[in-house]
Formats: sequence, C-alpha cells, structure tokens
Amino acid sequence: MGRISFFFEDTARVRIRQEYLRKVIRGVARNEGRNSGVINVILCSDEALLSMNREYLKHDFYTDIITFDNTEGSVLSGELYISLDRIRDNAAAYGVDYRVELTRVIIHGVLHLAGYGDKRSAEKKTMKAREDFYLRMFDTEQVY
Repeated sequence: MGRISFFFEDTARVRIRQEYLRKVIRGVARNEGRNSGVINVILCSDEALLSMNREYLKHDFYTDIITFDNTEGSVLSGELYISLDRIRDNAAAYGVDYRVELTRVIIHGVLHLAGYGDKRSAEKKTMKAREDFYLRMFDTEQVY
C-alpha cells in the first residue's frame, strides 16, 4: 500500500478528515482494479492553481483540480493539486458542503489516475457517473 499525503500551499489550512479521504482514495483505486501508490494531495489557492494551469496546460482559466499522473501499471500514483477557493465556490453553487465537494474532486483526480478522461461529452458523462457512484459508496457524512 502506498503513501497518501496531504499538503497545504498558498492557502490557509482547513480541517479535513485525512484518514477518511485516504480510505476513499484507496477504495476508488481498489474498486477500479488498481492499487494506490504514492499520491500527494496539495490543497492550494485559485491563484496558485491558475499559475500552474497557465504554465503546464497553457489554459488561462480557474479550475478546481490539476492531476499529474505518475501511474505505473496497476499502481496509481500522482499529484492532485486542488484549489480550495474553487471547492468553496463550487460547493456553494451546487448547494453542498465544501467537504463533500472536496471529496468529489479528490475522487475525480483518482479517476484521472485510473485512466478516465473528461475532455469529450461522453467522457464527462462517464466521469460524473463514477464520481456520483463513489460519493454514494463512501458515506460522505464521515467528512465531518
């Protein structure tokens, strides 16, 4: 079993249930027929993620997550950079608690590591269905 770590960069620390989120990450990996390797979840600001989006992806817009995939074979590894500003804004827009939205975005990143895309309409539909499946599978009440 790999190491799953959480870091805060360029943002205030918030209370998160790290053990619960590790359970979610490992569970998604296992359910997708994979193992979890070294996965770093870096929580940051909109501005930090915007800068990365411009530099690495040549996109000039805010996003909630950028996933750097280091997966080898069946072992999911990588870095999930997540904007807490986007998480809060999206949670308000969707009418959910920010911790539930954070869980959804982490699931989204792990699904990217497992090979799911989200560029085309059909991929987005599949990705959303998998996110919803895992949010139901893991009791999101535990995020509190």
